[in-house]
Amino acid sequence: MSNRKQTNVDLITPLKKFFGFDQFKGNQEAVIRNLLAGNDTFVLMPTGGGKSLCYQLPSLLMEGTAIVVSPLIALMKNQVDAMRNFSSTDNVAHFINSSLNKSAIEAVKRDVQTGKTKLLYVAPESLSKEENIQFLKTIKISFYAIDEAHCISEWGHDFRPEYRRIREDIIAIGQAPVIALTATATPKVQHDIIKNLELNITSVFKSSFNRPNLFYEVRPKTKNVDKDLIKFIKQNSGKSGIIYCLSRSKVEELAQTLCINGISALPYHAGMDAQLRSQNQDKFLMEEVDVIVATIAFGMGIDKPDVRFVIHYDMPKSLEGYYQETGRAGRDGEEGRCIAFYSEKDLQKLDKFMEGKPVAEKDIGKQLLRETQSYAESMLCRRKFLLHYFGEEYPEDNCGMCDNCTTPKKLVDAKEELAAILELVVLLKGKFKADHIINILVGKATQDVKNCGHEQLESFGTFPDTDPVFLDSVVHQAFMAGYLDKDIENYGLLKITDAGVKYIKKPTDFKISVHIHSDDEEDEDADDEVFLKSSGGGGATDEQLFSMLKTLRKKVASRKKVAPYVIFSDPSLEAMTSIYPITKEELKSIPGVGEGKVERDFVPEFLDLIKNYCVENEIERPEDIRVRSMPDKSKCKISIIQSIDKKISLYDIAEMNDLDFFELLDELESIVHSGTRLDINYFLNEEMDEDHIEDIYEYFREAESPDVDDAIRELGPEGYPEEEIRLVRVKFLSENAN
Repeated sequence: MSNRKQTNVDLITPLKKFFGFDQFKGNQEAVIRNLLAGNDTFVLMPTGGGKSLCYQLPSLLMEGTAIVVSPLIALMKNQVDAMRNFSSTDNVAHFINSSLNKSAIEAVKRDVQTGKTKLLYVAPESLSKEENIQFLKTIKISFYAIDEAHCISEWGHDFRPEYRRIREDIIAIGQAPVIALTATATPKVQHDIIKNLELNITSVFKSSFNRPNLFYEVRPKTKNVDKDLIKFIKQNSGKSGIIYCLSRSKVEELAQTLCINGISALPYHAGMDAQLRSQNQDKFLMEEVDVIVATIAFGMGIDKPDVRFVIHYDMPKSLEGYYQETGRAGRDGEEGRCIAFYSEKDLQKLDKFMEGKPVAEKDIGKQLLRETQSYAESMLCRRKFLLHYFGEEYPEDNCGMCDNCTTPKKLVDAKEELAAILELVVLLKGKFKADHIINILVGKATQDVKNCGHEQLESFGTFPDTDPVFLDSVVHQAFMAGYLDKDIENYGLLKITDAGVKYIKKPTDFKISVHIHSDDEEDEDADDEVFLKSSGGGGATDEQLFSMLKTLRKKVASRKKVAPYVIFSDPSLEAMTSIYPITKEELKSIPGVGEGKVERDFVPEFLDLIKNYCVENEIERPEDIRVRSMPDKSKCKISIIQSIDKKISLYDIAEMNDLDFFELLDELESIVHSGTRLDINYFLNEEMDEDHIEDIYEYFREAESPDVDDAIRELGPEGYPEEEIRLVRVKFLSENAN
């Protein structure tokens, strides 16, 4: 296939064939089409958003081999394992790094030269080696993919100097389109990436950074922190979790404490023997232990989708790092809880560690620490705070999925404080950061304030009794209200916006939230209950079969020496518990299972398990029902599907096929259970109350079972007739199961 101008090519067919999905997520299709057209592409997509597919699918469609620059050996191995399991052959993907000996590297090069390899993963250090540059000059390169692109920027939380040489290496090897991808980048980091890679782009493909299934919480780090931690983990027994600590000694100590208290845990940090560190990571990925206690050396690009909690024992050095690390929870869209234990002393220690560093590095580090502190002490919705940090506005005032939104608060008017802050920013011509502004207003004569002579300003000491944390919250809410902005080139300097200028001329009430402290604030069980009500659990229809499939998956994964989710993801196993596939053809209808995967040698074990389970438990599979009804009803089903495509009223469709309305509902349910998607929104919107549709849909979203009788009992037959419930269930299953 030609590498250029593939803008109109059918992408759904290869998506289904190779990866087993019927539709793209978010911006994936637009990104892929842009790359297929031969354009440089910049992708901002949160963890779990499907970044890898944005270069995996094009690599299979384009002529030549895609070069993927990746920062970690473990990350490369995970990606290659996953790609191979989507394909029927192993040589579709390879990596070249320091873990391979000379003969292994030569074998990889042979596969690349013969055109068998579509994806070649390399570390930036490997890309720069003269021998590799000379080899890559001899092959057809489809494009370059720069994964974890935030490593390019000194403002990024995982800065890697080697990443800044990638553009030079590309020039030396030969030009081809470049796609840069990251799960976390502030506007400043985005600017650095595009500038350093010299990307020729007209727009950034930016997906929402919102992870609605994650619950964010900051707890005070008291002397009982270990007790709180153990209590939480035991309440979530059997669930996978990551605990981040800043020091290696604390990692070792905490892992030992957890083990002594009956929790299955292992340590991970850069100071450990490399082999032991790798073994511990593998045991976590292979589900042999529940909890990994680690420094930030663990986790970049870890694809384990069922991590249920991420805990920061110490606050991280930057909000970007925090977002990236919390993003490892709930990648499968299910439950994910993110808890950070905050102590101001911890951040003061980190601040002192920077004293001996170069001025530029120290300034960057201090600014990033201040953002972290502001987040920890903020009384704002944490989701709103995080998204704003990444340049995205969250429209709701209450997300319902963070501690600040689920804990009572009161509103106070900060009109005077806001006006004073804005006036001072104007007076100082936007040349100072928030902490300098706040120090002036509270009357704190720091050395910086004295050096600038700002203790002589009339506004010095305007609010001598006001908590600086409160003023800091005013500053952040002023950002979100659009009154203040930050200078991207001189990060952290406060700039007033046009809206801020208008506010100074005509101030209005400016309400901000503060905590209501109460005697029962320590009732953690109540907080847990709020969280459990807010977030969904698993989606397995048949829990017993789901458990058996997970056991088999773990056994196969151990034999294959890959992580269990590489064999089949949790959502794929969940789909098997409702469809009960027993042939390869039926297995292809499962989300996440493509034509390559059904040919893997482990597939018959899963099909045999499901078949025997159905026989032993006398289960009537949806596919059996569909097959039995085909001779008599196939024409009727086809007529119904075609009529719905034409948006004919369901009443008319029933009459055309000589059915009463409830018989038509039976047919609709049979069609969607067999895997066909039906769009009946046109009928629902015409015939049903919008609130009813929303209520019933929400019920099925949260219900443990899709049973209609359960829904009728829960919703009440008087307000929600059976036919309405069944119609909305058809809509729900079409949109979520098919």
